Amino acid sequence: MLAYVDTSVIVAITFGEPGADAILEKVRPFELVSAPLLEAEWRSACRRNAVTPDASVLREIVWTHTERPLSDELERVFAVGYLRSADAWHLATALYLAPDPSELTFLTLDDRQRGVAEQLGFGT
Repeated sequence: MLAYVDTSVIVAITFGEPGADAILEKVRPFELVSAPLLEAEWRSACRRNAVTPDASVLREIVWTHTERPLSDELERVFAVGYLRSADAWHLATALYLAPDPSELTFLTLDDRQRGVAEQLGFGT
């Protein structure tokens, strides 16, 4: 099974946030995919919290690269609701991978982003 993973999930695991064990159990059955933006956001969170990054948490992620602007996908995201730019980018990238969102699970701990993902048709 394939799942797009948002930065919030990886940050929660890295910092051992409450519920991190449950998060690990949820992601375990999936092959994880994400945009390289995740690494920048994750490293920024590590720096902000004075945590030395341990890149092993990223080892299982397959990085996806787009070959064109994600204008159409971003339009689909914003037609459903407002999100911050990085959150919208992650959802647009997931739509690029799976134009039919029912074919991909979107993993996030951000309630607003999860709501938009569900409205788009992603499993969450």
